[in-house]
Amino acid sequence: MVSLPIRHRPAYVVLVLVPLLAAGCGGGAAPTWAEPSPVTGPTAPTGPAATSAAPPTGAGPETADQPAPTPTATRDRLPHVFPVRARKVAYHPTHSAYPGTDIFADCGEPFVAVTDGTIGEVSRRDRYDKRGPQGPYNGGLSVSVLGDDGVRYYGSHLTEVTEGVEPGVRVRAGQQLGTVGRTGNANNVCHLHFGISPPCPGEDGWWIRRGVVWPAPYLDSWRRGGNREPAAEVTRWHRRNGCPADPPGR
Repeated sequence: MVSLPIRHRPAYVVLVLVPLLAAGCGGGAAPTWAEPSPVTGPTAPTGPAATSAAPPTGAGPETADQPAPTPTATRDRLPHVFPVRARKVAYHPTHSAYPGTDIFADCGEPFVAVTDGTIGEVSRRDRYDKRGPQGPYNGGLSVSVLGDDGVRYYGSHLTEVTEGVEPGVRVRAGQQLGTVGRTGNANNVCHLHFGISPPCPGEDGWWIRRGVVWPAPYLDSWRRGGNREPAAEVTRWHRRNGCPADPPGR
């Protein structure tokens, strides 16, 4: 279904994309165009899926594993910034099949670290094949950051990964990790698939890494220059679900 632009706010326009995109990341999204607040810091760089129901009330409009702490309370005012540094970006609070967000921006726009932390998984090769299994390689080129808040932040479909971004490397909020692209199963649409999850070291799978809590409420805050923190919500999810070894349905 193709939707048409509708009025949202005087400064923003909401668009609904074709559901084809939903088959790409494992979920599509209708974007909300807006200009994010400038990021700070240096410039340079899925347990069973949670319910596919709509995000909680009040929410706004895939490789080497590194040991990491389980989510804990966020340390004192750790900075969080919007993951795409661009004047024109779009996203939506919902996502098909599991919690995540597709952030639409032009290919080549910077994907940056949301917060201070350590590089976790890195994929520099697009191994997605539409004739192969759907899920494990859907993200194409990707990077995750294991934040100092105990939360993993994941971005995929990148055009490229920034030189020097390797597992174990320290990064700061706002540091460039790569660029927005359309690798993997992105349906030829430039966007960043963004997921928030616990690290689950040693037991991880793509179905956790792609996202387990709804990012939109946090994106809404970071876009406005706020600092809403997902650590408490990720901790609750991890306590309930642990780190399941198989995706749902197996």
